[in-house]
This record gives sequence, structure tokens and C-alpha cells, in this order.
Amino acid sequence: MIRINLLPHRELARAARRRQFNVLLGLAVAAGVVVVLLGHSYIAANQSTQDARNAFLDQEIAKLDIQISEIKKIREQTQALLARKQVVETLQSNRTEVVHLFDQMIRLLPEGLYLKSFAQAGNVVTLSGYTQSSARVSTLMRNLENSPWFDSVSLIEIKAATVNNLRANEFVLTVKQTPQQTTDTQDKGDKA
Repeated sequence: MIRINLLPHRELARAARRRQFNVLLGLAVAAGVVVVLLGHSYIAANQSTQDARNAFLDQEIAKLDIQISEIKKIREQTQALLARKQVVETLQSNRTEVVHLFDQMIRLLPEGLYLKSFAQAGNVVTLSGYTQSSARVSTLMRNLENSPWFDSVSLIEIKAATVNNLRANEFVLTVKQTPQQTTDTQDKGDKA
């Protein structure tokens, strides 16, 4: 029988398969490296794009913060101006009330009644003084009630006192002042 030596042929086939395996392995490694590099560059590009967007948003937020602070300042200035305007309007509308208040007091005080103090807190006026009789205090209270400038008269206290060695009655009463439209504002309303 004839013997054929197949060892070199097997060895050659094995070497060819090894070379083919090494080439395929190299190609797989190269493909893996390319995929990793492409993925890394894609992620880096997306990250740099997002960083640019974030930087743009940060700049716009900083601009908006500046605008918001300016708006707050403008609102504060507006509120201050409105408060000043309100004070001026209040002063303008109330400037004649004091004159009318004193004028009415002079007209309404009965003879024999003297004021010691006169205090106003808001629209409440506190009167204290001396009179020869308590009937004059009643007359003052009726006069104040009948006046269009006053209402809600309330006697706080009346007591006997001595003034300059004379017997008198000391009294304290409160009355609310009612706001009135002056003839100037009524005339303006009539013309409109």
C-alpha cells in the first residue's frame, strides 16, 4: 500500500487558517477601533454642541437677569412716584379742610365756652376746655351735630374745676370731621 505524507498539506492548511484568522482578527480590531473613534467623535461633537447651547443660554439668562433687575428698579420708582402722587393729591384735596375746621369751630363755639386744647388724629378731633355751665357744652355738641363738617360727637368727660379762682366746668369731647367737597371741586364738576 502506498503511503502518502499529508503532514505538510495539513500544516499548510493550518497556517492558511491561522493567517486568515489573524487577518479577520485584525480587521475586527480595526473595525472596533473605528467604531469606538466614530462614537467618541460623535459624542464629543454632541457634547461641544450642547456646551455651546448651554453657554448661549447662560449669556441670555444673564441678560434677562439684568433686565429683571432693571424692571424691579423701574417698578420701585413707579411705586415711589405713585405714592408721591397720592400724597400730593391728598394734600391738594385736604388743603382747605383746616381752614374750614377752624372757621366752623369759631362759628359753633357758644359764648362763655373756652378751648384749652384742640387735637386732631386722622379725622377725629378732640376738644378740651372750660365753660361756665354744662348747658353750654350741650349747645356746642348740638351745634357740632348740626354742622355738615362734623358728626359723631361724643362727650368723654365733664368735671368741676377752678380757673383763676372762679368755679368752672372742664370738659373733653371728641367729634369726627367729615370730608366735604369744596366749591372749587364742585365748580369743576359742574363745568365738565
